[in-house]
Amino acid sequence: MNILATGLRDPSVEEFDTRTLLKKAAQQATKRRYEDFLIVDVDAHHYETESLSEILEYIEDPVLRATAKAKGGVYAGAPTLMNNQPGFQDMGGRIGRYSTRRLEKTPAAPPHRDVHLTKRWMDALGVDIVCLFPTPMLLLGLHPNVEIEIALAQAYNRWLTQNVLSSEPRIKSMLYLPFNDPEATYKTVQEFGHKKGVIGFMITAARYKPVYHNAYMKTYALLEELGKPLSFHAAYNWYDQSFFQTTNKFIAVHALGFTFHNMIHLTNWIVNGLPERFPKLKTIWIESGLAWVPFLMQRLDNEYMMRTSECPSLKRKPSDYIRQMYFTTQPMEMVDNRDALELTFKMMNADSQLLYSSDYPHWDMDLPSVIYDLPFLSEQAKRNILGENARKLFNLEPIFSDLKLAAREAHQKSA
Repeated sequence: MNILATGLRDPSVEEFDTRTLLKKAAQQATKRRYEDFLIVDVDAHHYETESLSEILEYIEDPVLRATAKAKGGVYAGAPTLMNNQPGFQDMGGRIGRYSTRRLEKTPAAPPHRDVHLTKRWMDALGVDIVCLFPTPMLLLGLHPNVEIEIALAQAYNRWLTQNVLSSEPRIKSMLYLPFNDPEATYKTVQEFGHKKGVIGFMITAARYKPVYHNAYMKTYALLEELGKPLSFHAAYNWYDQSFFQTTNKFIAVHALGFTFHNMIHLTNWIVNGLPERFPKLKTIWIESGLAWVPFLMQRLDNEYMMRTSECPSLKRKPSDYIRQMYFTTQPMEMVDNRDALELTFKMMNADSQLLYSSDYPHWDMDLPSVIYDLPFLSEQAKRNILGENARKLFNLEPIFSDLKLAAREAHQKSA
């Protein structure tokens, strides 16, 4: 791989390959015998902007479709449809896969390029089933034009279900909900609730619509009827004038932003009695880490015991409802104080409520070893968090990768 005078990798190289990039991860998976159990990754990503020219064809509004397509280039339509945030996710070019992923070669024949690329990193990490999310669209809830959020969400969901989910049973998704419009949100669940590979629905947390508004109740009821979980995927908003515009470093807005929005939505969800109103609707809180969960449990319980009259629909303490919710692992705070992490696991009932997630290919991704190597977890707890909890939550049929099946057969023959 060429190196520029600056010391950074040359983004024009053509030999980039995910399998080479993740060679050590694959060795780690082999050493730990991941083929012996199911691993479900509940939060990983692709870059939908790399297929945006295809997605634009699914926009129903002919004027918006034509306007977006008029912007040429690799990311055709992105300047018209997407809203961006400042940030330094690629660490100044040191995360090479950010700049080189578009150059990776894949077979020209079906399935879609995203299927080939996704399976490559899944096999390297030892992941059997993945829940795939978009990336730039995580900020679409902040778009000033609600009609654009609706149009792009519908187009993306149709493109994803027809071109990716329909062709690969190992790839699933919780589809994007255009939450700024309650009626469009409801219609999205109606249209896609029974589509192949759709295991739930996602609200991008960086937005300002209250989850307790009456206009969303019929959507929650429909999700409960379908048995589809509702997830809140975190992001950050550096333009937030209330808090985050006072920060001057990306590390600050990233550390706080990815927890802040989910904390607000979770708090509103509980204090407005939604767990009691929709007791069978499972909620998942994604990519916020774990350290904030004990804080919120204690803070809400303390307030609730002094002001129970403000939450008349609750029958238990807020922490009791939180312990029934689901959380994804990444980015798990691997601090020096391992006792703090162990206590966090205990407080949130991690053995049954925690779901492994890699967040691949983002800069702060986590390998399955972050769970597998924890000394305070039993073997069964590790297997639960890495796959069994997700299998039960989403009612998944276990599907193992061909590499795992081959490795398992080889071990059986040698035994």
